[in-house]
Formats: sequence, structure tokens, C-alpha cells
Amino acid sequence: METQLSLEFLRVVENAAIAAARTMGFGDRNKADEVAVTAMRETMDEVQMDGTIVIGEGERDEAPMLYIGEKVGAAAHNPRGLYPPVDIAVDPLEGTNLCATGSPNAITVLAASEKGGLLHAPDLYMEKLVVGPSCKGAVDLDAPVADNLKAIARRLDRGVDDLVVVVLDRPRHEKLIQDIRDAGARIKLIGDGDLSAGISAAVVGTGVHAVMGTGGAPEGVLTAAALRCLNGQILARLVVSKPEHEERLSNMGIKDGKRIYDTDDLAPGKKIIFACTGVTEGSLLRGVHFFGEGIRTHSLILTYDDRQVRFVDSVHLEKRPDVKVRFY
Repeated sequence: METQLSLEFLRVVENAAIAAARTMGFGDRNKADEVAVTAMRETMDEVQMDGTIVIGEGERDEAPMLYIGEKVGAAAHNPRGLYPPVDIAVDPLEGTNLCATGSPNAITVLAASEKGGLLHAPDLYMEKLVVGPSCKGAVDLDAPVADNLKAIARRLDRGVDDLVVVVLDRPRHEKLIQDIRDAGARIKLIGDGDLSAGISAAVVGTGVHAVMGTGGAPEGVLTAAALRCLNGQILARLVVSKPEHEERLSNMGIKDGKRIYDTDDLAPGKKIIFACTGVTEGSLLRGVHFFGEGIRTHSLILTYDDRQVRFVDSVHLEKRPDVKVRFY
């Protein structure tokens, strides 16, 4: 599955990123998301697969496209064809506000696996703790912040004051931020994009050593898919605070709302593909660049079974007879 579909999924996230980038800075987050969803959906329908959206834009009544349970791929139009069954999780534009304002780190994201390889997570909040390969197994979601930071520092053979922790800039994180500061670590506050930050924590050289705090559960599953391929770790627990949350968990077959999920629980698949493309300039991926002869995109493709990490720099040339390829 990975060899057959990874380049197809690259095309899916590239097209979504190009569409979203054309709206960058317009101040319209809904439009940015809409064009990314449309481009992603149209491109996925060309892929030779029997795809099912397991994490998408929401329930069917809320999302006209890429809703949970929607069928995508060639099989949706040719049910008699023999296509591989694939579960798909998408975030057509992670960081809609970032794109709308031209801020860094907006990306388009897709993860895929064999059937049952991605947790069907409800659209709730989720406590998260993300670390890279060197710190895998050293942290505990219920441990005090200072203890986790000391454990991370020991694994990295450095002081706590050398660590950088990414936290979403939200009022709910006021105590977490203070605890990190009291422990002596540095903080990078972000407005959106904890998925992108989670990937960065698992890539050496990005300057991010951990991600802490509460964010979306769907993004947690997507992060887990990437971390399976990068050998990082995410520990997570759903935030269940209302009776209707319990009902949603029950409807999705989740029996224990207090369970702490490890990386393998969120993305248990053995055939995992993760693909993302930068929309705006970021710490991990460059944004979409438009120029006279075409468009340039920068993407990341991860495959679990064959252990490949590919940074893909693509130039999409204009369809003109006089087009020229420029060396960069």
C-alpha cells in the first residue's frame, strides 16, 4: 500500500496547499479551509483506492465534503473495481487562521493506513505530551511538569534550561505555562498548529524538545501517525467534561474516557503513510511559492513499513511550450 499510494497522497496534500496558499493573507479562514477541502477531495477521487474518511471535517451534517464516513477514491465512482481499502485521516488546512493572516506553519495534512489502523477519535479536546525518539518512554502524562522536563533533559544530556517546549497560547494553559517557567525551561507559544509542532519535536535540529497542553483529538491521531514513522511518542487523554461527550464516546465505541493513549493506541496500523505540505513558511516546511514559470511546494512524506522519511521539493511547471526550468 505504501509504495503504491505515497506519491498519490503527496499530490493530494500539494494540491490542497496550493489552493489554500492562493488565499493567504485574505483574512478569510473559512474560504482558505473551503478551497483546501475541495482541492483535497477532488484529487483523492483520482486515487486508485477504496478510501474511507475516519477523521475529517466533522459529521456529515456539518461538513459537505470529507466528513467522517465519507467514501473517497476511485472506488466511490466504480464500486466494481478492485481497490485497496484504506482508512484516511485529514486536516485539509491545519492553521486556518495562520493562512488567513499569512502567519508561519500552516500545513495541509493526510494520514492513511490499512482498515482499523487509525483511532476514530471524536472531535473533542485531548491532553497531549509529545517527545522525540530520545525521550520515548521517559515521560508520564500524569507526572508533574517539572519531573517530565527533568526526564527529557536527562535523556538529551542537557539542562532543563536548554529545553524548548511548545504550548498553544490559550487561557486554559495559564498554569501549565507557569509550571514550565518555574521549572526553568523555555517556551514557544503558538497561536495554532500543535500538529506541526508535534512533528517538529520528533525531528532533530528543529529546536523543539516537547509539546505540552490540550488540543484537538483528531490532530492527536494525525500526530501519532507521523510519530509512528519518526519513532517519537505522544501520550494523550480525551477531555470529557460534559454528558454529551460521554454519549459521543459511546457512539464511537470508546468505553473508557479516562484512558491514557500511547502512540500505538492512536495509530496502531502497520501500513501507515503520512504526508503534509507547507502552505506558509514554517520551521519544518517552506511555504508555497508562486513564480513566473510555475509553483514550488515543500512536503514531507513518511512511511512506516519501509521506514522512509522524504522531504520533497517539487516544482509544478506551467503548461506552456516556452516554459523554463530554473536551478535553485
